[in-house]
Amino acid sequence: MTETPAFTAEHPIRVFLLDDHEVVRRGLADLLDSEPDITVVGDADTAEHALVRGPALRPHVAVLDIRLPDGDGISVCRELRSRMPELACLMLTSFDDEEALLDAIMAGASGYVLKQIKGSDLVSAVRTVASGQSMLDPATTARLMRSLRADPAQPPAVPSELAGLSPRERDILALIGDGLTNREIGEKLYLSEKTVKNHISRLLAKLGVQRRVQAAVIASQLEQNPGPGSGAGDRPAR
Repeated sequence: MTETPAFTAEHPIRVFLLDDHEVVRRGLADLLDSEPDITVVGDADTAEHALVRGPALRPHVAVLDIRLPDGDGISVCRELRSRMPELACLMLTSFDDEEALLDAIMAGASGYVLKQIKGSDLVSAVRTVASGQSMLDPATTARLMRSLRADPAQPPAVPSELAGLSPRERDILALIGDGLTNREIGEKLYLSEKTVKNHISRLLAKLGVQRRVQAAVIASQLEQNPGPGSGAGDRPAR
């Protein structure tokens, strides 16, 4: 955002809710709607429903449950932000999960809070992310990234794994490392979003990983330690 928005009762923060439990959605809606500068414009109980309703409602903030019956809120965050880059996503979960926090960071989330949070703190979090600020502590983010890179369970970025990637897949891997969404990658490389998704599925399989954040870590390791045949010198023009 180029300037901090000024939200008032006449121009409130528009909030969209995603949670598969009706009682949670109602509780959140009652809590947020009671604030004069916040209004809940809609909700959804599945990822599919959220992707249909969310963009049409043009919210400023989306409060997204991470675990859903038909997917996850992190994927919804990534997709909604690819359509609405100025949307602030606040991830809501019952679990203190470092891997989920890393995925949220890579998806462009502005914040991550536990469902045990006090009502007043959640209201403050919504106002914080709506103003363009982050609820993600930089020191915590850096610590988590260092931890993930040091995790022996994560596959090393070795030439034998990367040799199987096509030049296009190496370009996409580099852009994943930059935190771009599928839509943004498609725009940079002049590809359709569906083609990008197909490329990502193939490169994840070739790298032997299942999660986008693992591919991002491999991409960051390539930047730090470019090896022969790694493709580090073939990054797409930015």
